[in-house]
Amino acid sequence: MLITLTSVMGGCVPAGESEGGETSIWTLVIFIVLIFALMYFVMIRPQRKRQKEHQEMVEELKRGERVITAGGIYGEIESVSEDNVVLKVESGATIRIAKSSVVGKQIRENTF
Repeated sequence: MLITLTSVMGGCVPAGESEGGETSIWTLVIFIVLIFALMYFVMIRPQRKRQKEHQEMVEELKRGERVITAGGIYGEIESVSEDNVVLKVESGATIRIAKSSVVGKQIRENTF
């Protein structure tokens, strides 16, 4: 796609101009810089923000919290160590998972 855009931008300058070649190069450079800036603000920056939020959430995990794993398992944290978590699932069984596989905290529902 970028090659197509650069070839279109390069073809916009009439071939007979001798001084216009320098202008077309600067136009192309500005265009490429704008494309990279757009990609940064649309793709890279939001992804870094999500990674930072996930890292903070993983660091704040503590015993008794209900969480959801990347595999879709709901459980309550029994213990937390440096790089893994022991979850107690609904059946009463416990499983050990990597801390990074916890994707979110489950909000407790009030039962009346």
